[in-house]
Amino acid sequence: MAISINTVYQRVLAILNKEQRGYVTAQEFNLFANQAQSDLFEQYFYDINQFSRIPGNDTEYSDMLNILNEKISPFENSAALTYGAASFALPTDLYRLGTVVYANATTNNFGVTSTELIEAERLNKNELLYINLSPLTKPKNTRPVYTSDAVGVNVYGATELTSAVTCNYIKKPTTVKWAYQIVFNEPLYDATNSVNFELTPAEEPELIIKILELAGILIKDINLYNVFSGEEMETIQQEKS
Repeated sequence: MAISINTVYQRVLAILNKEQRGYVTAQEFNLFANQAQSDLFEQYFYDINQFSRIPGNDTEYSDMLNILNEKISPFENSAALTYGAASFALPTDLYRLGTVVYANATTNNFGVTSTELIEAERLNKNELLYINLSPLTKPKNTRPVYTSDAVGVNVYGATELTSAVTCNYIKKPTTVKWAYQIVFNEPLYDATNSVNFELTPAEEPELIIKILELAGILIKDINLYNVFSGEEMETIQQEKS
């Protein structure tokens, strides 16, 4: 279930108006909303790294590592990769690359073909040079490896592989947008062309706090920034205590 972009927008405006702090335009709100979503999403991965180093608990609904994985799960995706000029092109919505998998097809003496899915090992490019020096460590179709960069992925078995490769990955959150039509010189919410947040509903208060914090910087209200920055820090401390 997504978080309504209109609900967040109206609450941000209501708080600013109540406090008589100023006004944030739709364009400014959209910029702040996407920045807030990006900040929250990136923080998930740092938090997973932190909580994976400490013991969890047996409580069904309050283990932080489980909660974080649930927040990320809607963004988990998989894709068949297409080989281009020199490498497999990565998905256009890629945020973080997970496992790279090669479908190794073999045919037995009876002519029956079977396919085994094998996870490729990630290597740095200099490591690939070293493992190719020895027949014992060279990649095989049954033991593939891959290297990656900003352009794409190269997968190696007995030779460089150019097909039958898929990947699991975390996709980027969709860019949110509060769209509107001008009616009687006022912006009226346009639900058809708006894009909601993809984060879980539990993140709605944190999104509002972050957007208000950014709004405080925009309207040069240090008190507003300090109030909601403090709210954010208090929430983080509660989650990590």
